[in-house]
Amino acid sequence: MFDGLILLSNGVAHFLTLESLFNLAWATLLGIVIGALPGLTATMGVALLVTLTYKMAPDQAILTLMSVYIGAIYGGSRPAILLAIPGTPASAATALDGYPLAQQGKAGLAMGIATTSSALGTLVGIFFLALVAPLLAEFALRFGSYEFFWLALFGVVISGRLTAVDNPIKGYIAGILGLLVAMVGMESLHAHQRFTFGLRQLGAGIDIIPAMVGAFGLAEILTVMKRRFAPKIVSSTDRVIPRIGEVAKHWVTTIRSGLIGTIAGIIPGVGEDIGAWASYAAARRASKEKEKYGKGSIEGLVAAETGNSAVVPGAMIPTLTLALPGSAAAAVLIAAMFIHGIRPGPMIMTETPEVLYQIVGILLLSTIAIMIYGLSLTRILVKVLVVPREKLMPVVYVLCVVGSFAITQRMFDVYVMIAFGIIGFILREMKYPMAPLVLGIILGELLDVNLRRGLLLTDGDVTPFFTRPISAVLWIVILMTVLMSIPRINGFVTGLFRSSSPDNGKAG
Repeated sequence: MFDGLILLSNGVAHFLTLESLFNLAWATLLGIVIGALPGLTATMGVALLVTLTYKMAPDQAILTLMSVYIGAIYGGSRPAILLAIPGTPASAATALDGYPLAQQGKAGLAMGIATTSSALGTLVGIFFLALVAPLLAEFALRFGSYEFFWLALFGVVISGRLTAVDNPIKGYIAGILGLLVAMVGMESLHAHQRFTFGLRQLGAGIDIIPAMVGAFGLAEILTVMKRRFAPKIVSSTDRVIPRIGEVAKHWVTTIRSGLIGTIAGIIPGVGEDIGAWASYAAARRASKEKEKYGKGSIEGLVAAETGNSAVVPGAMIPTLTLALPGSAAAAVLIAAMFIHGIRPGPMIMTETPEVLYQIVGILLLSTIAIMIYGLSLTRILVKVLVVPREKLMPVVYVLCVVGSFAITQRMFDVYVMIAFGIIGFILREMKYPMAPLVLGIILGELLDVNLRRGLLLTDGDVTPFFTRPISAVLWIVILMTVLMSIPRINGFVTGLFRSSSPDNGKAG
């Protein structure tokens, strides 16, 4: 416990330098601007910035990327409140009550509440990150090849299930496509090239950064250019800084939403939007003023903003301890960590425990930066929203091309980016989620290597994959997740529980 506090204080102190604070300041502000511009997402911003941090020191690169991530998730609340258009998917729930508040002449108050709720949600998530991550890393040391195979498959399946609630099969298909992409290139155990189709450039596989820049960047550009809109901004003339009583009044909602958001972050690939919606639904269910929801409920706004912000530190728990991304943006961060020589996974608390506490320090300092920017620059940041998206997208496209080319200086990576941009756009138009696709690409190597390594260890016997205790729990959870996504089975189980309810039949 005492050692943990020392590491935590060292993690914060490590970034109390002029260089670190400068990088923190501009990166957080850039993240807020990215989040505030409809059409630019947190994942897209982080992916584009990875290549620009290539020559930075590892700690400064991660500081910059994390600050952009946190700032973008918060920044999405600006257009959600003023335009009823979420700046990022994570802010969709914010628009339900934020925009009605703005129409009532309370735009400033709504943005102030969103700022304090985002900060408090991040703090709740930070608490659990510092508490749970070391324990999870220690538990993960028990994992072998069999467990890591199922863990990778679990990440893809659960992400597919929760990001495509209405049609889980689309989520599964997107995840499987990602796994297939990860199989391209030279496999690591026998140095055999697979699925290269005679193309020498595919021998090294498909680089994750160009793929993600295409899937999130170029696909977003194509989507934005297809759906034009003329923003009508609600002006903000009221006070921005909320009173202490207005924040303290909803402390139960804040803690509950923070916990829900953290759990959503821990589940691989689920993301901030699910955390926001789950928190919003739970708050409405427990509220004594349900009729105000959707009409300008401050409680609803608190729940949505606390929930999506808590996902960020929550997502870092599996990212750091299992190398299993808790969100799409966390998947980009994993790629960036490997580029900069940081190896997330079960050994992180043994090899580099300072990294985890440095991440905690970054989260704390970025939260302070968000509070300063959010409460002091609200009216200035609102002007960012008047930038026409049609003029912004060419700049973003140039960044997509430069970012894809920068790491290896290969034109082939630019072609990969364009291909994934077109594929991503088509999948979006067909309502396929992007998170399982990216998660499949990230986890494909982990799944493939551990499957074949496990089979080598047992001379082809698959029994340990199903009989070892942790493996058994994981494959049963995966099986139940898939079965429960089949409408007939889900309906049967739901009906079974209803019929066994002690209140069943009493109404008659």
